[in-house]
Amino acid sequence: MKYLNENHLKEIVLDWPEAVGVITDTVGCLFTNEYAQPIKPYLRYKDMKNRIIAMPAYVGGTCNMSGIKWIASFPDNINKGLSRAHSVVILNNADTGKPEAVINTALLSAIRTAAVSGMVIQRFMDARNPEKITLGISGFGPIGRYHLKMCVDILGENLAKIVLYDLKEIDLSELSPDIIAKIQIAGSWMEAYDSADIFITCTVSKRPYIDRRPKSGSLHLNVSLRDYMPVAFDWFRGAIIVDNWEEVCREQTDIEVMHKERSLQQADTQSIINVVYGDCIARYPPDVPVMFNPMGMAVFDIAIGTYFLHKLSQTNHLIELD
Repeated sequence: MKYLNENHLKEIVLDWPEAVGVITDTVGCLFTNEYAQPIKPYLRYKDMKNRIIAMPAYVGGTCNMSGIKWIASFPDNINKGLSRAHSVVILNNADTGKPEAVINTALLSAIRTAAVSGMVIQRFMDARNPEKITLGISGFGPIGRYHLKMCVDILGENLAKIVLYDLKEIDLSELSPDIIAKIQIAGSWMEAYDSADIFITCTVSKRPYIDRRPKSGSLHLNVSLRDYMPVAFDWFRGAIIVDNWEEVCREQTDIEVMHKERSLQQADTQSIINVVYGDCIARYPPDVPVMFNPMGMAVFDIAIGTYFLHKLSQTNHLIELD
């Protein structure tokens, strides 16, 4: 059995279009029903804002792997000098059940999350073909930083301006000078939001705060899921996309609140399958803002974990466990 940690993953120069391709292939397995993915349970105790989530799945196709992600999210860890999220992925041979690998790093989740967003961004760009993009990001922790890396790679020369907002000081030291030249540090989330053609929430906000009309024709990746006030339903009505309705319409997400307070129904949304196989973004009027709400699907973790396992198996640097 192989063992991978964060240092192993960082050995690979991440090819974002390739990672997005893994996500697209996995959506293909969803479309052909070559997958299994039970609803994930949440383990809570003592402080109820903390949670540990079990995410089992099987992915068919060329991936052909099963496994589970066990991920802990403790928001107050940032006050203890610890990462908010810690996770372990176990990959099992789909035909024998034999454990193939243990991947011990929350970095895998950050990469998976950004790759899913990247797939939606690609479809948005294909559908609306904007020449210049202003990117706004609210929250610049690990998820925000990996979303920026992905956007730089996926959007390329179309990325004209980047507006970043975080409650804490933003460190740009890891970025290249040409990217820094495009960045504006915002003094409020509104500065990052109002002019954004693509706006991404990457916060650990305890309560929703976004109460402003989005830019016409913009794409909103509601990655942190609890940032938009219920009034947002009126602006995104008819153009709301989810990865999986059963997963995302719970745990006090913005989708669940819209469901309870604004009567949002599953039939009013499109799924991630419709993004790829229904070309739903192209069917929305071009001036309508689009909102994508990803709860996070275990199939994508298994697929991205398998991708890294195969990549790193070629280096002979992996640790073998008895």
